[in-house]
Amino acid sequence: MLLVIALLLLAAAWLFNMGILVYAVYALVAVFFISHLFSSGWISSLRASRTVNLLVAKVGDTIPVAIKVKNEGRFPISWVLVEDILSKADRGEKGKRIQVTGRHMEVTDFKAGGQLQMMYQIKCNRRGYYQIGPLVAETGDLFGLNRRYRVLQQPDYLLVEPEVVRLEGYDIASRRPIGEIVITHRLFEDPTRIAGVRQYQSGDSLSRIHWRATARTGNLQSKIYEPSSVAGATILLDFHKNSFDRRHEPMRSELAITCAASVANAVQQMRQQVGLVSNGRDAADRIREEGWRGDRRTRDEALKSASMDRNNERLRPVIVPTQRADDQIVHILQALARLEKTDGLSFFEMIGEAQQRLPRDATIIAILTHVDLEVGVALGELRRQGYAVTAIINCFEIERFSHLSAPLLAEGIETRHLMDKASIRAICERQVLLA
Repeated sequence: MLLVIALLLLAAAWLFNMGILVYAVYALVAVFFISHLFSSGWISSLRASRTVNLLVAKVGDTIPVAIKVKNEGRFPISWVLVEDILSKADRGEKGKRIQVTGRHMEVTDFKAGGQLQMMYQIKCNRRGYYQIGPLVAETGDLFGLNRRYRVLQQPDYLLVEPEVVRLEGYDIASRRPIGEIVITHRLFEDPTRIAGVRQYQSGDSLSRIHWRATARTGNLQSKIYEPSSVAGATILLDFHKNSFDRRHEPMRSELAITCAASVANAVQQMRQQVGLVSNGRDAADRIREEGWRGDRRTRDEALKSASMDRNNERLRPVIVPTQRADDQIVHILQALARLEKTDGLSFFEMIGEAQQRLPRDATIIAILTHVDLEVGVALGELRRQGYAVTAIINCFEIERFSHLSAPLLAEGIETRHLMDKASIRAICERQVLLA
């Protein structure tokens, strides 16, 4: 635009024979190109690094972040704005998910070979998946004719695991499997547990024949095995946005996360299989789809990219497959740390999507904040199909708990009351004692 104006002024000067104006236009164009040259050289000579001591943290941890910026050029830089961008939604008064102290933005000048060091701390008030950065720089000439912007460092991502209420004073590993029940049909037979003998039937394998009973009776006899019992748990966590009353947020949703993490940890300590299914959204997926996609042309675009859209209609559940593994609790805690509320699958739809991946030899533990007839029917159908089902209802009032329990009790499903954080310990202890 400035160049176009200069050309128009130059044409007018030649037309009206105004020599002084011609020289003024020449000077303006010269200043413009010199400013462009210097500002481009300044921004390209900057190099930076970010050091984050810890990228997997717990609630309450304080994470130090160190920024170092250096001018590797041969000329001084008159001014530079350097900012390590952090989401306003995460650190604002409303969210308070993280608390930032120290300097993550600085306006300074650089001499040739000069350095800038910035230090700030991130206090993790709530579990979550947080984007740190990008680190951006903006500079320009003294006249404000040219501005240049550049990304100096790509973002890092901080994972804050949810709080886990642990059971103190329990030798959990010595307990029997969680939710062990007597079932009316066999999930599969356990060849190590012989319940009796019966007449040989066509198709029985040789390994099934009870040779001593056969020798005693003179007729082929086959072993009868006890059916396997239910051991472990698959946690179904309802994290649909409409299930939570805005007046009680984020307390109720975070309490549900803490309960899921604590139950999973108790099951893991009993050396049993455990898994997680939720209709929430994985924040890592959100960042891949909507978040930082590389270089931006302006600082405003980078700020907008760091404040990603949190609304999403997720159409597939988050699943950590139910299994017995030493690092299973790590995968579940990381999934819970990244979990966000969504407008996608309802709890009923989630069960339909995930049912084929629900093992029959594990108790279904549903953590619910809202229960209607549809949810009761869905869990009741699981129970009728042979699953062991328990529901944990996340609400404060005893009257509301009784109201929400009604559709589940009608389906023969046991319910437990998640009133507050103190009740999580009682719920986990009950699971251990029943095992």
